[in-house]
Amino acid sequence: MKGVVRCLILGSAATMMLAVTPAWAELKIGYVNYALLMQDSPDAKTVSDALRNEFLPRQRELVTMQTSLKTREDKLTKDGATMTEDQRTREDKAIRDGERDLQRKQTEAQDDLNARRNEELSKLQKTLLEQVQGYAKAQNFDLVIAEGVVYATSAVDITPQVLAMLQARSGKSAAPAASKPGK
Repeated sequence: MKGVVRCLILGSAATMMLAVTPAWAELKIGYVNYALLMQDSPDAKTVSDALRNEFLPRQRELVTMQTSLKTREDKLTKDGATMTEDQRTREDKAIRDGERDLQRKQTEAQDDLNARRNEELSKLQKTLLEQVQGYAKAQNFDLVIAEGVVYATSAVDITPQVLAMLQARSGKSAAPAASKPGK
């Protein structure tokens, strides 16, 4: 009796597995490497260039301040022996104050850059997500996976095709990395 029940259960399980297998075989699944999209998409390069241009004047100001402080330090080292004690003390204090001011401005500039970068990356991520969803719908994908993938073959990696689509929309020619996987 146990053998008959066991055979029925195993037979039912095998039948269910065979019935489910064709449904899985028809699924169209893709994988997107978002880190690569965030790095190589035309929008990412535009954001990077815009941030660089936005913060370039502040960076130049910081370099000028740093150069000026270095010149003052060199002058103090060179002429310190001929200066009065009061002159050396004043110049040393002015240099220390300048270094503190420079350090504060560098920190502020870095904080502002990080805040702007995070703001722009958030917008970029939203845009890329919408673009990938549009591509997946247009190509009739049933499932597109991004984060948490341990392994994906090039057969399911649609990142190059999405990059090519993004580059085509931006008017740039597709990069060599945007060729079809496996070719």
